[in-house]
Amino acid sequence: MADGSIFADESGEQGFQSEYYALTLVFHDQANPVIPVFEDYEQLLRNADLPNIPMHTSPLLNGHDDYHHLSVSQRKRLLGYFMSMLHKLPVQYVTLIYRKADYTVLEQLGMRIKRDIVNIVFDHLDLFQRFDAVKVYYDGGQSLVTQAIRGAVEYALSKQAIVYRKGSPADYRLAQVADLICTIELTAHKYENHEQTATDERFFGPVGAFRKNYLKKVRKHLLPSQ
Repeated sequence: MADGSIFADESGEQGFQSEYYALTLVFHDQANPVIPVFEDYEQLLRNADLPNIPMHTSPLLNGHDDYHHLSVSQRKRLLGYFMSMLHKLPVQYVTLIYRKADYTVLEQLGMRIKRDIVNIVFDHLDLFQRFDAVKVYYDGGQSLVTQAIRGAVEYALSKQAIVYRKGSPADYRLAQVADLICTIELTAHKYENHEQTATDERFFGPVGAFRKNYLKKVRKHLLPSQ
């Protein structure tokens, strides 16, 4: 039985307080093993005497939550090791970014997200139809995303082929990968529009360094356009 996975993560709250809303979908053919890559990453952390904290990129950048006791240097090393792990993973992704000011109400944004996910699935239908089941992992934190993903995937694929799982980043490395990619793509959007923050520049450097050391490496996993 061939199974495929979709791990979803978003950046930006459901209301209109933040300027952007970003959604990343990470795709994985479960026939391609990832556990050995995760084990190598965890061994690197042990060798470097760094804590094995589930990757949550925004708190890492800002030194919040589980990262509050770590120095900037330690947090940069954690990010670097995770980036190295991502480089070895057999995954692909897409990221959708929206400026909330373009939508009058949240329902409009939800409809646009659903339409965009439907188009992605239809554009890569040969990829998804090779699977007997597609497992969708999302932590369910925002109803807007839950409804858009469920509606889009069920519209484009057979409902019998879809399994929904609670996809907390604390439980799944690939959910953490989606979290990181979502942050990197949103940060790229901010750099392009000269909206980067002081935290962005402290961690990633100027735009050239960011593109070379982070964005270019992440985009090697970008799902090709059809």
